[in-house]
Order: sequence, then structure tokens, then C-alpha cells
Amino acid sequence: LGDWLALPVRDTYLTHTSFYMAASRCIAYISNKLGNVKMRKKSVMLAELIRNRISSLYLLNGRDTFTYPMARYPSTPGPEMGLFTKIVPGEKRCVVLENWFKREGSIWPGDEEKRFLDELSDEDTKFLLERGELKKAKRRGNRLMMTWSMWQGFHEGIFAIRYSLGTLSEMGYHHIALRKAIGTGMATFEYLLRHNATTMWESWWRSEDLYSRNHPMLGAIAEWMSSSVAGVSVHPTTVGGRKVLFWPRFPKSASMLKFASSVQGTPIGDFAIAWRFENLPEDRNEYDSAIVTVRIRLLVPPGGSGMLRLPLLTQQTTRIRISHTSAFPDLDAARDEANCKCLNRRKRRLGLHWNWEYDRKRKKWYAHSSKKSIGTSCESFLFDLTPEWSKPRDLTQDAVSRTDTKLLAGLYDITVSNWKLEREVEGNGRVGNIPEYFHPRFNPGPFCNDSHSFDWHIDDATHII
Repeated sequence: LGDWLALPVRDTYLTHTSFYMAASRCIAYISNKLGNVKMRKKSVMLAELIRNRISSLYLLNGRDTFTYPMARYPSTPGPEMGLFTKIVPGEKRCVVLENWFKREGSIWPGDEEKRFLDELSDEDTKFLLERGELKKAKRRGNRLMMTWSMWQGFHEGIFAIRYSLGTLSEMGYHHIALRKAIGTGMATFEYLLRHNATTMWESWWRSEDLYSRNHPMLGAIAEWMSSSVAGVSVHPTTVGGRKVLFWPRFPKSASMLKFASSVQGTPIGDFAIAWRFENLPEDRNEYDSAIVTVRIRLLVPPGGSGMLRLPLLTQQTTRIRISHTSAFPDLDAARDEANCKCLNRRKRRLGLHWNWEYDRKRKKWYAHSSKKSIGTSCESFLFDLTPEWSKPRDLTQDAVSRTDTKLLAGLYDITVSNWKLEREVEGNGRVGNIPEYFHPRFNPGPFCNDSHSFDWHIDDATHII
């Protein structure tokens, strides 16, 4: 096993050894559900033995980077896998996290990208240079080459993309995960779309003869978009999808994202979530400093239940209140109305506004201005519902104490008032690292210090691997 289609060196030892650990965890998980105590204990002991061997080896160099001790270069997967799967010992999580932010991007020497740059106009080459997507490679005769980014794009392969996005969002750095997802240039989803992709490619790089243009090899981002960007996923401890986890997380600045929604299908019905920033200022320059309201809508179908995990408060004056109705309104009518609105928006082509095209006569690539429906954003049907709500109940203390709130079947309306927007963390540019997150006075936040999440729990299906 390996993190195939990654851009840096692949660490196959970490991958296949971790999956050996995961196989033992799976047997332990199933044995626990079946009440087989003997097999559960045996499997847990084997999983812990493998985990301890991995962590001892990958922390052997004393630098707390969670890398193979004899490796010459940072490889993938690495810290993100160790953190997500709870391989990294609890007392080392914060320092491993900080050291992870020291990693940087690099140049990409792909043949198709070289041909693209050779046939790119001077004007468009300058445009990519200004966006930080090109860099002179000193060891290659100062030739301009495309770059891949650690924190404003992707370098991960089929496994690490899930671990990097999940780890960032779960450990309080959801805004960095968002920045990776909306990054521009080579090894981003924007790169695929600018080359007129309507399906996911098999690789981050262009390929005219080997890799497929319709293969979700890197499709783990879809799970993250629903579970973290919108905030709904099957609960780690549930069986049969009867319970979900609602965990909405927001960007620091509304310039990055203003709303999100998702539906989680289960055997008992659809769970749904939607959130949006309200009372945004007219001046977009204030999107990283204004005080706004966040409105969240949740739907729990009959027979289901949910756990609501609230985001960390941005200031002491922030207040969270929840209302509900157990009488379900006409959901089908609301869906139809929302779909109609979305269709009209798509007809206006409010999505991507340019893409790369090839001029066969001039034998040049150029940026072609063309409005597209793909990329058009639409709000959820949940905001079209107007039922009679119950009297609001305060949930602020639950957010302060980081206590999950149980929700039964019904429709819920949550308002987060006095939410302070902030400027996004800059870092050292597209190819650089994020020094703001590894200087000596930096506070990594409460999640990496949470002793409850140090170890894998036997009823947790999400973090088995």
C-alpha cells in the first residue's frame, strides 16, 4: 500500500503498517459489537502493539516530526496520518502538529506541465508568476516550472488527502483546510476546472495518455466537504446510521466562504444541515473584521437522533440560541423551490469565469474568458422553511464547556450572535510554510491537548484508519 499519486516521496512502510493496525482495530470493533470479549481483547492488544512500534520508530529521530528516521525528505503520508488515526502519543500531539506546519511546497517537473508552459503566452506566464504558481528552478537552469503548495493546495495522494483535511478541521485549523481546498494552481481542484474538467481526474497533473480524466482517485475531499465544510456526518459510534454528528465549522473570514450545506442519507431518512453568515457588511473589505450572525438549520428525520457539537466561540460576547419544531413542514415543496432558484442561478452562469484554451493556429495556450454554470453556488432548501419555532434556549455554556447536545427528530434553528470575523492567516506564500503556527509563543488550541481524544476508542469507527 502507498499514498499513490502523491507529489512528494511516498512512505509505503507507514501506510501498510498502519493498515495492519487498522485491520486489528476493525476486528476489535466488530468483536465489541458482537460481545466477543476474548477476541476484542486480543485484537486491541495487537493494534496497540503495532501503534506503539510505529510511534516509537517515527519519533526516534528526536525531532518530533513523525517522519521515518532515515528519510532524506519529508514523505507522505506523515504527521497527518499519525494525528488522525491516534498513532501519535497524546503528549506529542501538539509538537507534532506544530512541526507539521513547517513543511513547504516545491516545484513540479511534470512533462505535460512543461509543454503547457512552453506554449503559454508571455502575458499569461506573467499572470501565473504573480499568483505564485510558477517559480524559477535554480537546479534546472532557472527554468520556470509549476509549483505545488503544502498549505494553499495539495500534494497528498489517495490516502493523505483525507487525513490532512480531517486533521486540520478536527484540531482547530479548519480555515487552513479550506484554504487548501480553494487553492489555485497546479495540484488543486481549481487547476482541474480551469482545464475544463467536469469529472475528477485520476492525478493532480495533466496527462494525455496514461491517467484517466474520470476517476475519483482523490475523491476523499467529498467526504470532508460534507462532514466538515457543511458539518454533518454519520456519528463515529452509531450502527446503521441512526445517529449523526452535526459539527459546523466556519472560516475566519467571510471572503473565503459565506455559506454551506449538505444532506447525509441514511437507511432511516435524510439528515441535513445548512449554515450561513448573516448581516454581512456591504463593504467586502470588512469581511475579515466585522461582527456578524451565523444562522444554522438542522434536520433530523423521524426515528433518528443527532449530536450537535458547537464551534469554539470567537469572543466572550458570542451567544448561541436554539429553537426547534417537531412538526415537519412540507420538505418536498421547499426542496422544489430551492432547486428552482438554483437552476435559475446556474442559467445566469455565476460560476467560473475563465478557463485555459488552446489556439491550434498559434500553438499557444491562453486564458479564455467564459462564464460557466459549473461552480455556481446555491443555498439550502432548509432556509426556505418558515415553521413556528419554539422559544429559544441558550446553548452558549455547551460551547464553552465543549459539551455535545443531543437532538431528537425535528427541525432546528440556531443563531450564533456576535460572531467576530478575522483576517485569514497568511503564511509564507503559496510554496512556503506557516510560521504563525510554530513560533515559540504560539498557542495550538485546546484540541491537541484534549486527553479524551489521545487514544482510539473501540466504538469509534471514524478513526480506525
